[in-house]
Amino acid sequence: SAKSAPNNPAPTMPAETQFLNRAVVFASVLVYWGGVLVQARRVRRRIGKSPNLNPRGTKERLLWAGWMFVIIGWLAQAFLIGRLDVAGFRLVASLSNAIAQVIGLTVVALGYAGTLWCYAAMGDLWRIGIDHSKKVALVSSGPYRFVRHPIYSFQTVMLIGAFWLLPAGFSLALVLAHLICVRIKAADEEAYLLTTLGDEYRHYLASTGRLVPRVLPPATRP
Repeated sequence: SAKSAPNNPAPTMPAETQFLNRAVVFASVLVYWGGVLVQARRVRRRIGKSPNLNPRGTKERLLWAGWMFVIIGWLAQAFLIGRLDVAGFRLVASLSNAIAQVIGLTVVALGYAGTLWCYAAMGDLWRIGIDHSKKVALVSSGPYRFVRHPIYSFQTVMLIGAFWLLPAGFSLALVLAHLICVRIKAADEEAYLLTTLGDEYRHYLASTGRLVPRVLPPATRP
């Protein structure tokens, strides 16, 4: 006997839509990390030394390995993901391809625009790694008025945009892996800045969020 058709067939993405989404995700990686290299070169030229590009210590090397997984996966997902992973992501799949595409494109663009805003606020103080032998100044302008690590936040925003364009389990895994890395890195940076800046940074901690703006006022001790 002939097999009956499934009751809920998986929605498919038109070939032209999928091609554009793949191209946008692939280009977003090249633009973002190409921009990081340009920023590193610009800062190096201004300060006369590397902006802490080389990882220091075992923990930071492991974090770099995690980030390399995210970067390579971000780049590779444009080729690895063949169709919508609708079994796990009914919300995205239930929207029309056009709506999901507009959301994804907008989120990716906003994430990169926010990154450029961070670069402008940091200026020549922008660094990648931690150099414990150096004391740094606190940056609290631009997005740093509200969030302590907005560059990491906007990286996450771009990865979420990529998920909207290519909504598969692998895309979501990249977002989660990135969040794990940035939470560890952010905690290390905060510990270092507390040691070097003391009360100035302690007050800054109380008034800002780590990756998202603080919604509620800080709790006060009796």
